[in-house]
Amino acid sequence: MQDQLSSSDVELIIKQNQIFDNITLMTKPRVIKAFSKSDMVIIWIDIWDIQSGAKAKGLINWCFNIGRYIVTVRAANANPGIPQCKNCWK
Repeated sequence: MQDQLSSSDVELIIKQNQIFDNITLMTKPRVIKAFSKSDMVIIWIDIWDIQSGAKAKGLINWCFNIGRYIVTVRAANANPGIPQCKNCWK
């Protein structure tokens, strides 16, 4: 059994889940542990959207399952900088 979730795993999950129908990823998903000693991860996805952001807004607060885990889609502030780990700042 795999202990870590990879960006490829996330892409496969997105392709298989109906709430992501008509959603196009712009970049590979980024997966990072929420805390160094936690089993929780944060996943960032950049999607192709129209100027109003209707597709992204439609995903916010949706929940779905990955195995025995429940995933909730949350909004994030756009940050044009380089993504960094909030634990080690690398």
